[in-house]
Amino acid sequence: MNPRLAAVLAFAGKLAALAALGYLGLCAALFVFQRSLIYMPPPASPVEGADVVALPVDGAELRVTVRDRQGARALVYFGGNAEDVNLGLPDLAAAFPERAIYLMHYRGYGGSTGSPTERALVADALVLFDKARARHGSVIVMGRSLGSGVAVQVASRRPVAGLVLVTPYDSVQTLAARLFGYIPVGTLLRDKFESWRYAPRVAAPTLILAAEHDEVIPRASTESLLASFPSPVATLRIVPGTGHNTISLSPEYVRLLRDFANR
Repeated sequence: MNPRLAAVLAFAGKLAALAALGYLGLCAALFVFQRSLIYMPPPASPVEGADVVALPVDGAELRVTVRDRQGARALVYFGGNAEDVNLGLPDLAAAFPERAIYLMHYRGYGGSTGSPTERALVADALVLFDKARARHGSVIVMGRSLGSGVAVQVASRRPVAGLVLVTPYDSVQTLAARLFGYIPVGTLLRDKFESWRYAPRVAAPTLILAAEHDEVIPRASTESLLASFPSPVATLRIVPGTGHNTISLSPEYVRLLRDFANR
């Protein structure tokens, strides 16, 4: 073989080996740090007009913000991956004035102990729902962004009075695959939040709120989730002029929630 050609081939082989190592290193890093990309706990802000109570769960103790109301009706809320749920209380109180409101601080969020995982969050959510329903016979479950994946699973396993999903997705796996198309996401991802898998089991009336200009959740993902519900359980409403993080700033947001509560 020509010595120059041999040198070129040897150099190409080294480049290929380095590229393979780099790719494997990237896959390993994403596998190890994936949950830090999904869960981004903020500190909890002070809250007025509500109490923060402790909820013992398996292996942890959660903080739950409670705007208490006597009577048969309540709302249980699950927030986004970087959301301080206390900040949403004024809007929820305006939309659901007659309902007791329970805001769950995920493991690692807002003073709750433990580390968040899909399995743990769903198990904790079921505990909170059961506690709320023991006091109130009619409990609406609501989830925003990441929390929509928690709320769907609760609604598929418990007799919820209604389900509200704000800026929801069909699955975290499909979102991750869209961002990292060259990575075997299906193999590496541990928390997939496959809402499409649980939606067919939901029988309660469901309101889906999508932001007109959502820069995080593609409309196709939300519409795919909508199609997963049995007809005519779910209704999709687009909140005009809003993005993923600004949807709750629109007066239309509270109006749609109030209309759903009073249906």
